[in-house]
Amino acid sequence: MGGQATVMFDTMLSAMPFVRDGKLKALAITGATRSSAAPDTPTIAQAGLPGYEASAWNALLAPAATPPAVLNTLNGALKAVLQDPDVRGRFATQGFAAEWTEPPATARFIGQEIDKWARVVKTRAPPSTDHHHPLTSCP
Repeated sequence: MGGQATVMFDTMLSAMPFVRDGKLKALAITGATRSSAAPDTPTIAQAGLPGYEASAWNALLAPAATPPAVLNTLNGALKAVLQDPDVRGRFATQGFAAEWTEPPATARFIGQEIDKWARVVKTRAPPSTDHHHPLTSCP
């Protein structure tokens, strides 16, 4: 680390080697629960910002027109891999939780994430009168 950043948000995978080497100090975990990769590091909610939760997640998605038989095959293979103790162990050492959910639950989760972050943007984004800024809409 070059010493230029005073604070940052990073993934466990890329940050933990620097934390273990003493080059970075982990202040808090952004997820809802502590990580097995850093059990002594509190969550942001535990550190004083109740209700805060932001997690990186991955989902395997397919085009809407994918035949059900193909979806079932992919779903079964993913479930088997994510239940493998070796895979779960590898993920855990990197600060990840290998979780599998039924496709309808995954769809609900994605919808909840979209709603959560849309509320954050709508309620927390600073107002802007700069109509030339690339992230603001022009009338």
